[in-house]
Amino acid sequence: MRIGQSTDIHQLSSDRKLVIGGVEIESDLGLVGHSDADALTHALAEAVLGALALGDLGKWFPDTDPKWKGVNSQIILKEVWRMMDERGYRLGNADTLIMIEKPKMAPHIQKMRENFAEAMHCEIDRISVKATRGEKIGFVGRREGVMAQAVVLLEEK
Repeated sequence: MRIGQSTDIHQLSSDRKLVIGGVEIESDLGLVGHSDADALTHALAEAVLGALALGDLGKWFPDTDPKWKGVNSQIILKEVWRMMDERGYRLGNADTLIMIEKPKMAPHIQKMRENFAEAMHCEIDRISVKATRGEKIGFVGRREGVMAQAVVLLEEK
């Protein structure tokens, strides 16, 4: 077994869409980044890369490469799954957390889980998605940005 963890942070801006866990969510603010800036998906993908000792997202999907400009981060996650599969591993489980002041994530969590399970070719009960607010404290609470975390357990096939 191998364990990986990651944290991703993205700034919020009024001129971007809000995409979290592969779900486009109605909001007055969206995430800034080279791709669709889906912080939760990025944290999950990077946790898998970490478990495989393959470095970070920037190594494999650099923001200097126009190929990744505006890309749906589920494509990145699917590519990371391919890398994991080629090395003889499968997802044991993933525990993810999105920290965002608003909008509320509860209505979208099931779809996020479904998106992750599809991309990672696993049963949905291997995927946990949680959300919390910043309680008006810090950059999350002031709606300046969001933070996402992920921990994964990989198992040899």
